[in-house]
Amino acid sequence: MKAAWEIKRNFPLIASPYEEQKISNAKKCTQEGVRAGAKSASIACVTSAIPTLVACRKIPWAKANLNYTAQALIISAATIAAYFIAADKAILECARRNTHYEKSG
Repeated sequence: MKAAWEIKRNFPLIASPYEEQKISNAKKCTQEGVRAGAKSASIACVTSAIPTLVACRKIPWAKANLNYTAQALIISAATIAAYFIAADKAILECARRNTHYEKSG
Protein backbone atom coordinates (compact mmCIF):
# COMPACT_ATOMS: atom_id res chain seq x y z
CA MET A 1 0.00 0.00 0.00
CA LYS A 2 2.84 2.36 0.87
CA ALA A 3 4.47 1.76 -2.52
CA ALA A 4 1.21 2.52 -4.29
CA TRP A 5 0.91 5.86 -2.53
CA GLU A 6 4.52 6.74 -3.35
CA ILE A 7 3.97 5.98 -7.03
CA LYS A 8 0.78 8.04 -7.05
CA ARG A 9 2.46 10.95 -5.25
CA ASN A 10 5.53 10.99 -7.51
CA PHE A 11 3.60 10.55 -10.76
CA PRO A 12 4.02 13.72 -12.82
CA LEU A 13 0.71 15.30 -13.70
CA ILE A 14 0.52 17.36 -16.85
CA ALA A 15 -2.24 19.92 -16.73
CA SER A 16 -4.10 20.77 -19.88
CA PRO A 17 -4.01 24.36 -21.16
CA TYR A 18 -7.64 24.71 -20.09
CA GLU A 19 -6.76 23.67 -16.52
CA GLU A 20 -3.77 26.01 -16.47
CA GLN A 21 -6.02 28.86 -17.61
CA LYS A 22 -8.51 28.08 -14.85
CA ILE A 23 -5.71 28.07 -12.25
CA SER A 24 -4.37 31.35 -13.60
CA ASN A 25 -7.82 32.92 -13.47
CA ALA A 26 -8.30 31.74 -9.89
CA LYS A 27 -4.99 33.29 -8.84
CA LYS A 28 -5.90 36.57 -10.55
CA CYS A 29 -9.27 36.61 -8.79
CA THR A 30 -7.61 36.03 -5.44
CA GLN A 31 -5.13 38.83 -6.04
CA GLU A 32 -7.94 41.18 -7.05
CA GLY A 33 -9.78 40.26 -3.87
CA VAL A 34 -6.76 40.93 -1.68
CA ARG A 35 -6.15 44.28 -3.36
CA ALA A 36 -9.78 45.36 -3.01
CA GLY A 37 -9.91 44.16 0.59
CA ALA A 38 -6.74 46.00 1.58
CA LYS A 39 -7.97 49.21 -0.01
CA SER A 40 -11.33 48.94 1.72
CA ALA A 41 -9.76 48.02 5.05
CA SER A 42 -7.44 51.01 5.02
CA ILE A 43 -10.34 53.36 4.31
CA ALA A 44 -12.49 51.73 6.99
CA CYS A 45 -9.65 51.92 9.51
CA VAL A 46 -9.29 55.66 9.11
CA THR A 47 -13.02 56.34 8.96
CA SER A 48 -13.66 54.36 12.15
CA ALA A 49 -10.55 55.43 14.06
CA ILE A 50 -11.09 59.17 13.85
CA PRO A 51 -14.65 59.27 15.27
CA THR A 52 -13.83 56.63 17.88
CA LEU A 53 -10.78 58.44 19.17
CA VAL A 54 -12.47 61.85 19.10
CA ALA A 55 -15.51 60.47 20.93
CA CYS A 56 -13.32 58.91 23.61
CA ARG A 57 -11.67 62.29 24.21
CA LYS A 58 -14.77 64.52 24.10
CA ILE A 59 -17.90 62.56 25.11
CA PRO A 60 -18.08 61.94 28.87
CA TRP A 61 -19.77 58.53 28.63
CA ALA A 62 -17.22 57.25 26.11
CA LYS A 63 -14.37 58.70 28.15
CA ALA A 64 -15.60 56.84 31.24
CA ASN A 65 -16.52 53.52 29.64
CA LEU A 66 -14.32 52.88 26.61
CA ASN A 67 -10.78 51.96 27.55
CA TYR A 68 -7.96 51.43 25.05
CA THR A 69 -8.95 47.82 24.44
CA ALA A 70 -12.52 48.78 23.59
CA GLN A 71 -11.31 51.46 21.21
CA ALA A 72 -8.99 49.00 19.48
CA LEU A 73 -11.80 46.44 19.19
CA ILE A 74 -14.16 48.97 17.60
CA ILE A 75 -11.57 50.03 15.05
CA SER A 76 -10.33 46.54 14.25
CA ALA A 77 -13.85 45.10 13.93
CA ALA A 78 -14.75 47.71 11.33
CA THR A 79 -11.46 47.16 9.51
CA ILE A 80 -11.73 43.37 9.43
CA ALA A 81 -15.36 43.44 8.34
CA ALA A 82 -14.56 45.85 5.51
CA TYR A 83 -11.66 43.70 4.34
CA PHE A 84 -13.63 40.47 4.16
CA ILE A 85 -16.72 42.01 2.61
CA ALA A 86 -14.75 43.79 -0.11
CA ALA A 87 -12.51 40.78 -0.81
CA ASP A 88 -15.50 38.46 -1.04
CA LYS A 89 -17.36 40.79 -3.40
CA ALA A 90 -14.31 41.20 -5.63
CA ILE A 91 -13.61 37.47 -5.82
CA LEU A 92 -17.25 36.63 -6.58
CA GLU A 93 -17.45 39.33 -9.25
CA CYS A 94 -14.26 38.07 -10.88
CA ALA A 95 -15.49 34.48 -10.77
CA ARG A 96 -18.80 35.54 -12.29
CA ARG A 97 -16.94 37.39 -15.04
CA ASN A 98 -14.79 34.32 -15.77
CA THR A 99 -17.83 32.02 -15.83
CA HIS A 100 -19.59 34.32 -18.27
CA TYR A 101 -16.48 34.42 -20.42
CA GLU A 102 -16.23 30.60 -20.44
CA LYS A 103 -19.89 30.18 -21.42
CA SER A 104 -19.74 32.65 -24.28
CA GLY A 105 -16.31 31.51 -25.53
